[in-house]
Amino acid sequence: MNRVPVILLGVALVFALAAAGLMWRAMDQSGGEMAGAAPIGGPFRLIDQDGRIRSDRDFRGHWVLLYFGYTSCPDVCPATLQNIADALPRLKAKARNIVPVFVTLDPDRDHPQTLKRYLASFGPQFVGLTGTLPQITAIAHAYRVYFAKHPLPGGDYSVDHASTIYLLSPAGTFVTVFDTQEGAAALAKDIAARI
Repeated sequence: MNRVPVILLGVALVFALAAAGLMWRAMDQSGGEMAGAAPIGGPFRLIDQDGRIRSDRDFRGHWVLLYFGYTSCPDVCPATLQNIADALPRLKAKARNIVPVFVTLDPDRDHPQTLKRYLASFGPQFVGLTGTLPQITAIAHAYRVYFAKHPLPGGDYSVDHASTIYLLSPAGTFVTVFDTQEGAAALAKDIAARI
């Protein structure tokens, strides 16, 4: 019997366990972030769908489901917002302390009144935020959200973007992300396990 593969497997297992131990030691015990990693999130001041200035501090005391997209998005954005809208009633009493927040990545087209009309389809609990392109770029950068205009024939454009639902704590800190492709039931179960 050839012992070389068994020895190599044992050595690989030792290295894997050592790497896992080093990663565990590098974890920040307060929140699970890797030590030295840049934090996710940060302060912002944007305009809501009613034309009021809103900052991150306005949402303190509430869990926030934060999603970045744009109102002309043909599929992913409306499907994700509908999943959030459908997940909230499944959370029963917990839903009263959750604010779903939609931040546009297309401030050139998504003015407050555009957001107001768009979000009315998903429910009155949704808050829509817009601002100048530098303000939107700053919040997208803070949450590590990629976005870029993509030209379309005829002079129009779409916005390529990362699609992630962020959960923020009542203290305004990043907790976790949720998969935008899971259905409302799975999303509600994941949210309930975290809040």
